[in-house]
Amino acid sequence: MNSRLENFRRERERLNARVLETSTKTTKRFFNLDTNCYAEGALPARTKEMLGLSASLVLRCDDCIAYHLIRCVELGVSEGEILEVFDVGLIVGGSIVIPHLRRARALLDELLE
Repeated sequence: MNSRLENFRRERERLNARVLETSTKTTKRFFNLDTNCYAEGALPARTKEMLGLSASLVLRCDDCIAYHLIRCVELGVSEGEILEVFDVGLIVGGSIVIPHLRRARALLDELLE
């Protein structure tokens, strides 16, 4: 059985490739801006990914939450730090964030296995 993580990664890669093969210059530039925004700079990449995770919780975007959560774990953000990011997203976004928080917790469990 495929995990949510495996499915997410496979589908994201497949669909990003399809979007980019048919995209305009504007779309390609936006993807490039997105990539470069999360690179090391005055803020470490791990901090930027935590900010992205918090914002994604508030905006209630499950794909974005999954992406930033995966990147946080890849960059060595601890479970405790991630849980505090969850708290910030919940406080800022309110109770409507809770369903997304549940799915994020399930994915975090899978990432930490």
